[in-house]
Amino acid sequence: MSTESTAAAFSAKQFDLVAKALADPRRMALLESIGSEREYSCQKLCEQFPVSKGTISHHMKELVRAGLITARREGQYRFYEVRREVLAAYTAELMRRVARLSA
Repeated sequence: MSTESTAAAFSAKQFDLVAKALADPRRMALLESIGSEREYSCQKLCEQFPVSKGTISHHMKELVRAGLITARREGQYRFYEVRREVLAAYTAELMRRVARLSA
């Protein structure tokens, strides 16, 4: 799917969810870590970030809800992957909105 067609399908609600998810510094840091690899385990996130598993879980739920990551379960382990097409669509929509304001 091209960025243009993805951006066209990007709803105002999803734009707001992504913006709110990215506004939290800890969620942004988690997203950056997950994006550094093809797939990132929850166990590795818990080792990397000095917060409780419950806090990690809360932030992961918000990132999944915003559509920024996907979660995969393998036995008792969870793995996350960044949805780069959603980031591209968000960026395109943000640029579209900013360009509209500056015109």
